[in-house]
Amino acid sequence: MILAFTIGILLAGASYLIVQRDMIRIVFGVTLLSHAVNLLLLVTGVGAWRGEPIAGHTSPADAADPLPQAFVLTAIVISMAVTIYMCALAVIGHNDDTTTVPETGEAK
Repeated sequence: MILAFTIGILLAGASYLIVQRDMIRIVFGVTLLSHAVNLLLLVTGVGAWRGEPIAGHTSPADAADPLPQAFVLTAIVISMAVTIYMCALAVIGHNDDTTTVPETGEAK
């Protein structure tokens, strides 16, 4: 129940931050969203009441499924790459979309 509540709070915070105008807040929102999805993937693995997937330690029927853990590791790498890319876009791009370019008659 605590994990479901934590995932809900992370998703609510991510939804709030993603709809903001500031690029850094959007980056934080995407990061929170990736954390929520990683927790969701780990919860689906049902590793809490199963044994460690070590050969010779537990039988294969009682061992936890290592596939959700592999998905989470892959998701961490992908979310880190997306976060770095979005931070680079925030630094390179012009973030103030409230100002307009003065009309000089010349094409940019």
